[in-house]
Amino acid sequence: MKRKFFYQGGLRFSCTECGQCCSHPDGYVSLSENEASSIANFLDMAEEEFLQSAVNFDDDRLLRLNSAENGDCIFLRNNRCTIYPVRPSQCRTFPFWPENLKSAYRWKITAQSCPGINQGTLHTFEEIKRRMNSADNGD
Repeated sequence: MKRKFFYQGGLRFSCTECGQCCSHPDGYVSLSENEASSIANFLDMAEEEFLQSAVNFDDDRLLRLNSAENGDCIFLRNNRCTIYPVRPSQCRTFPFWPENLKSAYRWKITAQSCPGINQGTLHTFEEIKRRMNSADNGD
């Protein structure tokens, strides 16, 4: 028997550029070495300089972007991402993260802090799965 997903018929989402997903005091943004290199290049910085000024390592030696004192992403300015063209996979795939898609209830909870959820573009089941897998793999 094939498992049914609450998003089988797709989900609506269009980013409103509110900045909410970039301003969680307890949140963090993981990134790969390739993503760090792309961001450094985009910012016209040496990769080592970027790593020293904008990145920290978690307990597993994974890269994470530093946060501002208020918990916002350091690249959030006036509710806009200043590295949008090269933002990490974690950012590109929001809100289609595995933890947000575990149940309709989790999706509803996420929608309480994201005004773009359940609005705008209808994303197909296949697209959602592709984005969720990309978020899972850090692609």
